[in-house]
Amino acid sequence: MKMILKAAAAIAATTALAFTLGGCGSSSQAAGGGDTITYWATNQGESVEKDRQILAPALERFTAATGTKVNLEVISWTDMYNRILTAVTSGDGPDVLNIGNTWAVTLQETGAFEPVEGKLLEAIGGKDRFVQSAWGTSGAPGKAPTSIPLYSQAYSLYYNTKLFKEAGITEAPKTWDEFVADAKKLTKDTNGDGKTDQWGITAAAGAVTSGAHQAFIRGLQNGGGLFDDAGKPTFNSAAQTAGVKQWVDLMATDKVMAPADAEISQGSNAVTNLIDGKAAMLFDQNPVKNFKSRDFQDWAVAPMPVVSLSDTGDKATHSFVAGSNVSIFKNSKNKDAAIKLAAFLTSDAEQVYLNDAYTSLPSVKAAYNDPKFQNDAAKQKQNTLAEHAKPMPLISKEGQMETLVGNAVKALFAKAATGTVSQQDIEKALTDANNQMAAAQ
Repeated sequence: MKMILKAAAAIAATTALAFTLGGCGSSSQAAGGGDTITYWATNQGESVEKDRQILAPALERFTAATGTKVNLEVISWTDMYNRILTAVTSGDGPDVLNIGNTWAVTLQETGAFEPVEGKLLEAIGGKDRFVQSAWGTSGAPGKAPTSIPLYSQAYSLYYNTKLFKEAGITEAPKTWDEFVADAKKLTKDTNGDGKTDQWGITAAAGAVTSGAHQAFIRGLQNGGGLFDDAGKPTFNSAAQTAGVKQWVDLMATDKVMAPADAEISQGSNAVTNLIDGKAAMLFDQNPVKNFKSRDFQDWAVAPMPVVSLSDTGDKATHSFVAGSNVSIFKNSKNKDAAIKLAAFLTSDAEQVYLNDAYTSLPSVKAAYNDPKFQNDAAKQKQNTLAEHAKPMPLISKEGQMETLVGNAVKALFAKAATGTVSQQDIEKALTDANNQMAAAQ
């Protein structure tokens, strides 16, 4: 445990910048014993209450099948990471918990989680059941992973079909040049007051995570990468700079993104802009639950635009592999039941139920055979996840990387909202972030 405490303390220090932490709560529920185990679930739905409603019948099925009761606690994303660190440090945590898949390597290094090998790997049916790209987020390469893919997501282009029809656009753009051209057609003054009130694209440009995600995707599409083969940061390479410039130029130069978007820090606000007709396009992982809650029907989904349709390999990347994984605490006093719960949540039937309820993507391949995932939108997202998605860099300081890159992009959008952004501005912002990352390694 001393080693775990030391690692946890180090991680707490190095990742303090990485996440917007809410109020820190101690592990209020000790590991269960006997016929009861404790499960911490991340907030996947519109609200914590909605998550309880979705998870309750699944956990009732688990209890009926195994005789083991489950104490469920749904925890918001802003609190989850801090709760996990506290649990790791104290050794007093749940039996089973969800984690953001980009945290997998950082948490793996604490040594506090059960390796997915032997009995646990056998219980979940082996790694070949899972979508390969999703399994790639379960831990550091070359080591036994300590998490199992549960809910998967991927970025796509969502667009308002009514606004497309009004603009005479008959299909979604496939390349970046087509995307910018369509965005310009869709950016309008609709009421004749001399001010733009409909924009080509909306984004949470004030969100650190959004900036990091787009820098990662656009960097790969332009032939770059956030780290070289030796693990050194390359945030300011020419290719990375070109990718970030494409993204920031939407507001700074192309004038197809509202300056007000620089202050949007919640992705749901950008989704609202699309629903309300204030913008025509959006890059998002899973806005469908918001569409359903507003009974919004005028939408369609398409792959993210790429630089060239002839691009292959990393240049053909549309998204990073987003989602949540499930892990088991080594300190669980009822490990057999914990393993059974992890296997149950990743079973074919529960993968269909849970991911349909959350409008996310199953992490196991067989679940896609269910009719619920046979529609065009689900097939498009499945193809993106399986063929065109890459995990974010699998490093212990992934959170720090996201913070540095994301804040650099966020600051560039803030500058674009009130003035101009030059090539030199972008190079300096990325170089400053790169130097801080290098110093931290």
